[in-house]
Amino acid sequence: MSDQKQGKQKKVKVDRFEKVRLEKLEKIQELGHDPFGQRFDDHSSIAECVAAVPQASGEPGPDVRAAGRIMLRRKAGKLRFYDIKDQTGRIQLLFSRGDLSEEQWELMGQLDLGDLIGIDGAAWRTDSGEPSIKVEKLTVLCKSLAQPPEKYSGLKDDELRLRQRYVDLIYGDGVLERMLQRSTIIDSVRQTLRGHRFNEVETPVLHSIAGGAAARPFITHHNALDMELYLRIALELHLKRLMVGGIERVYEIGRVFRNEGVDKTHNPEFTMIEIYQAYGDYRSMMDLTEEIVVNAAKAIGDTLVLPWGDDGETVDLTPPWPRRTYGELFKEHAGCEMQDQQAVAAVAQKLGIDTDGKHPDVIISEVFEETVEDHLEGPVFVTDYPASICPLTKRKTDDPSVAERFELFIKGMELANAYTELNDPRLQEELFKKQLDGMSEEDSMAKMDDDFVKALKVGMPPAGGLGIGIDRMVMLLTNGRKIGDVIFFPLLRHEQPQKKDGDQPKT
Repeated sequence: MSDQKQGKQKKVKVDRFEKVRLEKLEKIQELGHDPFGQRFDDHSSIAECVAAVPQASGEPGPDVRAAGRIMLRRKAGKLRFYDIKDQTGRIQLLFSRGDLSEEQWELMGQLDLGDLIGIDGAAWRTDSGEPSIKVEKLTVLCKSLAQPPEKYSGLKDDELRLRQRYVDLIYGDGVLERMLQRSTIIDSVRQTLRGHRFNEVETPVLHSIAGGAAARPFITHHNALDMELYLRIALELHLKRLMVGGIERVYEIGRVFRNEGVDKTHNPEFTMIEIYQAYGDYRSMMDLTEEIVVNAAKAIGDTLVLPWGDDGETVDLTPPWPRRTYGELFKEHAGCEMQDQQAVAAVAQKLGIDTDGKHPDVIISEVFEETVEDHLEGPVFVTDYPASICPLTKRKTDDPSVAERFELFIKGMELANAYTELNDPRLQEELFKKQLDGMSEEDSMAKMDDDFVKALKVGMPPAGGLGIGIDRMVMLLTNGRKIGDVIFFPLLRHEQPQKKDGDQPKT
């Protein structure tokens, strides 16, 4: 390569805000400080610092050490007021010209909104009652080179919020708090299950057969073994194998993947918990579901009447929750008995549902979705589904056309799905061999899994099984309006390049 080519360098465009911040970064270096900081030991959380603030204004408080991001700044004469926050809360800082050296005062002058700083000082309450820290020493921990979003309009763009979730967590109202509540909710689920002697396990994400649910899988290839594999669409079949092996109460919280669309309640990658209890049934799972959700609500708040939406609507989780059969709800809202195929077909036609070549129970299911689900304000357990759409479920002894299955609906959203598990290997093999009429071949439902049938032949105890969508449960408990509100990094389309002035549309 020629010297001329080596000497060519790309010009990096730096916006005016970043330019000012870079100048301040250089000044911080000139003052002998590392603008990107070092370890900062023995600091307390801001919540702990607030708790240490004296109750009376002007009363001396203990020395404290805190770290956080600058969120607000203002000045009054020789005083400077900064607000910093961490994941536990927010506190005001008081910088006084008389309390700081010239070097420290000059260092403070190089700070911007978004910078991360460490503070040593005294806990203090102002005359107006504001919990504060009187700063005695400032430590720069990281100079932010990015301008924060404009306070009133910068976080209105939903796509920008999700693409730059790190910015949304800092500046979005309630976003960080909701995501931390998500962790508390999941921990509560684990505590509830530990109290019932359930064992948490991990099972494979890569499956040689995509099964356990009705969904289109993501397909990948393992080069060394030269075999096609699928990202799991459910946790079910491996957990049942473990029940066969003697783990009588077992669960897994894990990511599952479905190669399907994105909307308010669906993301192709999401978190589920699946739970299996030997010697139980779907009624056992109803009791457990109710306890899990109620305990999680109590873990993050002091009421079971939760806000829903922005117009004062609420959802009441106070148990016990009602139980309604699929058939009675179908008759109530669709206007006919689900066993009356002619009447069901007429309702489907009126709703614009295509019935050609579809199994009657598939048509019933689609009519149910259109006519019933939006009315399920809940919480309500919908029980006893048509057996043909539940190939992994035990049938009712007195009516084999009905499966011992329930789904939990709250505000029209399906939150949980549970069965009395099918443990008859002969019937399971028969159902695996028959792909449900009207379902696309590329969907995965009741596909043959010879090894699972072998496991059932060894003997799986009668059991109840339960699946709960963790993301949807967090939506419900934190008043999230979309699944993207409760997933750190939801899947988005590739970002489109911004058009420049003068660009002509392609023809």
